[in-house]
Amino acid sequence: MTSPPTDPYQRRIDYLRLSITDRCNLRCTYCMPEGGVPKLAHGDILRYEEILRLARIVTAMGISKIRITGGEPLVRRDVLFLCGSIAGIPQLRSLSITTNGVLLGRLAGGLFQAGIKRINVSLDTLKPGKFASITRQDCFEEVWKGIMAAHEAGFAPIKLNAVVMRGVNDDEIADLARLTFEYPFHMRFIEFMPFKEADYDDRFLSSEDILDRLRNVGELVPVESTDSNGPARHYRFAGAMGKIGIISPISNHFCPTCNRLRVTADGRLRTCLFAREETDLKRALRLGASDEEMMLLIRTAIADKPERHELDSRAFRKCISRPMFAIGG
Repeated sequence: MTSPPTDPYQRRIDYLRLSITDRCNLRCTYCMPEGGVPKLAHGDILRYEEILRLARIVTAMGISKIRITGGEPLVRRDVLFLCGSIAGIPQLRSLSITTNGVLLGRLAGGLFQAGIKRINVSLDTLKPGKFASITRQDCFEEVWKGIMAAHEAGFAPIKLNAVVMRGVNDDEIADLARLTFEYPFHMRFIEFMPFKEADYDDRFLSSEDILDRLRNVGELVPVESTDSNGPARHYRFAGAMGKIGIISPISNHFCPTCNRLRVTADGRLRTCLFAREETDLKRALRLGASDEEMMLLIRTAIADKPERHELDSRAFRKCISRPMFAIGG
């Protein structure tokens, strides 16, 4: 198998997060305005044959892990066909998906059969009323049923992602963590990131503050992860079936081990979630670039991958070019 490309800081780039849509059926307060945002035109979004060709190109370069993202990827028509097509690429070692769970109840079995074995589901709260307040949609029960459907379908691990916001859902850290005693889930707590500068300072809770809340539940034991270069620090409570993950892009960033690229729904390659620069892969594809030319374009972008993000700079935060839904979470 081809060795993955490396960047100037000797990081092996073997993971692609591939957004297939900018559309979402929720309106989370930390992600987008209540009225939504202007949608990309149909012709501006990568077609399935273009997505599949990109997947084949990057796996030929040595990238062995792909995660399907959005927006909300399950709202795109024929998503099961796309997942099955990507899963069939011989060099691919891992295909996963991130979803808000709203449509998961009826698609979990099909996703599993299509070749996706790992799934991340956003779950910021266990309270239906608060869920409606955060997401601006009253559909907590659908999401919970979707998580249970994924569990029954055989997904392992199921990772539940909670963005922790002071004064919003930080009072539920312990309750969310206790899910790991009932289910073999990975409950992951993510520091609030400054995609919206206005309320960032009031809402931010550091990973150490989150860990302090978790220690009230029980003794946290650090554990090794099979994803050694992933962003989370992993822990387990004694007697728990699942794990706890802490993702701290602000207070304890994981840039030194970053192994990922991102492609947006409109075909822009980003070498960092908060990159200032993008590489237009869609234009090259539609102008008839060969596989070798596409590989050179991707390698050139990797050669400019920054050493780290600059989120500790308030000035940089004001220059973030895209909101999360438009990047691919």
